[in-house]
Amino acid sequence: MYEILQKAHSGWAYLVLIALFIAILNSIIGMNSKKEFEPKDKRFALLALIATHLQLVFGLILYLVSPLGLASFGQMGDSALRLTSLEHPLVNLIAIALITVGWSKHKKGEENHAKFKAIAIFYGIGLLLILSRIPWALWF
Repeated sequence: MYEILQKAHSGWAYLVLIALFIAILNSIIGMNSKKEFEPKDKRFALLALIATHLQLVFGLILYLVSPLGLASFGQMGDSALRLTSLEHPLVNLIAIALITVGWSKHKKGEENHAKFKAIAIFYGIGLLLILSRIPWALWF
């Protein structure tokens, strides 16, 4: 079960990164071209939001069944172990919270520019945080 979850978490991460990149790029283009916020723009942002939340579910389940999860908290001197057991989950939780805030702010925005800006900023910061804590050595 652990290996299946690990592969699902790693494989889904590619889709999450692509979805976030597309939503951010779409928002930047919409913001700069001063176009109307259309249903397709909302779908791009919603797809990225759903993808990140599903990744969070995979990650939380994986963290609870992983030998690198809760059992490794006493060994924070090992940087690779600290990354996978503490930094990666914590920073990605913060990133997903920011992405969720961006989605909420876009819904409250009345102007098209404000909607695009909320998605571009919050999803962008979330993407940067996610990229900063990916365990690249385990990925390739």
